[in-house]
Amino acid sequence: MNQTMALDLLRNAFLTTIATAAPVLIIAMVVGLIISVLQATTQVQEQTLSFVPKMIAVIFSLVLFGSFMMNMLINFAQDIFELIPNL
Repeated sequence: MNQTMALDLLRNAFLTTIATAAPVLIIAMVVGLIISVLQATTQVQEQTLSFVPKMIAVIFSLVLFGSFMMNMLINFAQDIFELIPNL
């Protein structure tokens, strides 16, 4: 394994991590922003109010994007296993 191969593997690992986590994080961020705007307009400053909607949105996004995330991780693992004989 040379330096180029190691850097390419690391880049693929970072891109896979970002692409896998992005849907869930973006949905949680959007829901948190909406709840914050609603709290600011109604002047209800309860910290625990945003927790339950975010949790529900994250669970929903995991159900919705779970197969996509799993396929990305499986493809990455297969690529790594195919690189093992080249070491």
